[in-house]
Amino acid sequence: MHDRGTADVLGIPISAVDYDAAVERIVAAARDRRPMAVSALAVHGLMTGVLDPVQRYRLNRFDLLVPDGQPVRWALRWLHGVRLPDRVYGPELMGRLCQRAALEDLPVFLFGGTSDQLAALGSSLRRRYPGLTVAGTRPSQFRRVSPDEQAAAVRAIVDSGAALTFVGLGCPRQEVWTFEQRERLGMPIVAVGAAFTLLAGLRAGAPRAMQDAGLEWLHRLVQEPRRLWKRYLLLNPLYLGLLALQKTRLLRLGPTVARPPAGEVRHG
Repeated sequence: MHDRGTADVLGIPISAVDYDAAVERIVAAARDRRPMAVSALAVHGLMTGVLDPVQRYRLNRFDLLVPDGQPVRWALRWLHGVRLPDRVYGPELMGRLCQRAALEDLPVFLFGGTSDQLAALGSSLRRRYPGLTVAGTRPSQFRRVSPDEQAAAVRAIVDSGAALTFVGLGCPRQEVWTFEQRERLGMPIVAVGAAFTLLAGLRAGAPRAMQDAGLEWLHRLVQEPRRLWKRYLLLNPLYLGLLALQKTRLLRLGPTVARPPAGEVRHG
């Protein structure tokens, strides 16, 4: 089990953990019904914090930011000499957590996506992990919601008896929601993004060779070029350039280069 604390990558505290360490920490919090904010961060999620000081403030207050993308894992090694056996891929992390939740009778809640996606995801998870209790599901409204709607969503999750909530709102909405609801839910909230679509069987992931080579972004770009071309063709080179600046100590970002939210931005 690897758990070497956190290491600064462009002002974001990435958790230097492997799957086993991440699962143990999250499951322990679920057993104790302790609040915990978790996100699986690839380059895009990390860069939202680099480019937005308010989002950097949020991410710096997460309990666990696991290196979802190989380029984030490699940055830990290049900048800090931290060698991890693998990245902590969101869909794989969610699957391992569901396996443990089934074994330890920890009900889970699924928040985000569409009703059809959640139905497919719930069926898939129950089939893969016999004994898993899906305490409830709630689709995204795909818009800003009112305070009453937000309170109703939180109440539904708490009243469901869930011990662990998975959030699939997409980045950065899921991190904003997780930050806002951490204390209100009083349980681990794990933002896993595309894991909902992949584990529901609605889209195939990249071949393992592409994942290992850090080319999952290329697989997704080919699938959705119009939506994703700016994200990958602009952010990826910027990420590499900023890493080089941090390595040479010409760039320093951190908690002080961040700004608290002026008010909560409600998403659902």
